[in-house]
Amino acid sequence: MSRYYITTTLPYVNADPHIGFALEIVQADALARYHRLRGDEVIFNTGTDEHGQKIWKNATEAGMEPKDYCDLYAAKFHELKDSLNLSYTNFIRTTDDKHVKAAQEFWKRCDKAGDLYKTRYSSKYCVGCELEKTDSELVDGKCAIHPNIEIEFRDEENYFFRWSKYQSALLKHFDEHPEFVVPANRLLEIKKFIEAGLQDFSISRLASKMPWGIPVPGDSDHVMYVWFDALVNYISTLGWPDSETFKTYWPGVQVAGKDNLRQQSAMWQAMLLSAGVPLSKQIFIHGFITSGGQKMSKSLGNVVNPKELVKEFGVDAVRYFLLREIPSHDDGDFSLARMEERYAELANQLGNLVGRVAAMAVKYFGGDLGGVRGEGLGNREQGTGNRNKEGAGREEKISGAMENYDFKIYLDEVFDVVKEVNELVDKKAPFKLVKDDEAAAKAVLAQAAEMIRWIARALAPILPQTSDEILRRYGKIIEVGEPLFPRRDSE
Repeated sequence: MSRYYITTTLPYVNADPHIGFALEIVQADALARYHRLRGDEVIFNTGTDEHGQKIWKNATEAGMEPKDYCDLYAAKFHELKDSLNLSYTNFIRTTDDKHVKAAQEFWKRCDKAGDLYKTRYSSKYCVGCELEKTDSELVDGKCAIHPNIEIEFRDEENYFFRWSKYQSALLKHFDEHPEFVVPANRLLEIKKFIEAGLQDFSISRLASKMPWGIPVPGDSDHVMYVWFDALVNYISTLGWPDSETFKTYWPGVQVAGKDNLRQQSAMWQAMLLSAGVPLSKQIFIHGFITSGGQKMSKSLGNVVNPKELVKEFGVDAVRYFLLREIPSHDDGDFSLARMEERYAELANQLGNLVGRVAAMAVKYFGGDLGGVRGEGLGNREQGTGNRNKEGAGREEKISGAMENYDFKIYLDEVFDVVKEVNELVDKKAPFKLVKDDEAAAKAVLAQAAEMIRWIARALAPILPQTSDEILRRYGKIIEVGEPLFPRRDSE
């Protein structure tokens, strides 16, 4: 039996969940659901990143203990499971005991490989990124990603990781596995970054200055740098190093935003090589959600709360917007106007189709279209157990789109079928045909129903609630129900 492991990055618990992370976790959820439908056993991991200076600073300013602060925000991220109808199996917190133990064991293995050393250094540091910055990465002396956060100057003794040691090994891996980072332009970007030369990076902080971190094994004066600690979650959630779950599910697929490209595809992979752990299977890099062309950012205060969108439009409409409106591999823009347009599109194209075919089936044939073989996409409900050529071709197209992490193309293909069914019903007009030829009208509706069932199954990874409702209504006895996408109060 095939096993599939997929993980998001872990959002930092310094603010409420925002729509940028909602995009990432809905993408991962669609992939997890798709693989379950293929018969794979799936582990789907997410969680929260809870150490580091930002958390320490925010908790102190709020007059809270760091762990209490993390508990508060971790719960808000865990609530997304219901809000966005997510199917994740694992929720790892970097304050969990099993993660702490795994991170310390990982440190020991990197140390045993000769890749950790202590030295004094000076650097410019962005607390927002929790990363050192070179002058070339700064714009007017500020971080391009967090321009409202002052750059700090660090001068202290830390442990370092020998990143430079793994430059050739990483480039060799990328050359041998050109599908390792998706899309291809991100692979090219990280290769150029590595070819320019890797600099060893700091992996600890002085506990006397910033105590909120995992203690360094054998040196209580230091805590682990948040990036070294947090990346280990991808394997600690599987019970690394000794569990059978880790041995059977790793390596897996990582989903990450383009601002995480360096950390996920170069920093983490080098750390894995050092600790003697197989590299990740594949890394899918998505773009940002912007607003009016400006990147959404917690630090800029222009984020959108996904839970509020769900309250207004419903969960499947939000999932639909994220996966069809936002390009899978590039940046996309959010506006309330576009959200409303996508909602109307769902209601008018899909919702109306499902409703009117069901209404005609009930009105003219008591909801029972059984015994009539339609000529649609060859659904299995008709008892043959086979798909026709057209249905198989459609499924090959959408499977290819999902395997390429292109959710927009996937939905474009499905909604081409929605359009075809609407055109079929309009052209054949069973509501007129029934007056003169009931059998012909019934055949048209049976064909439409078959195609609607295909649509519902295809939408299962993307719009699971809608898919379930359509398949419930379109059993052998077709039922008329409430609108799939009812009118909103503002309409």
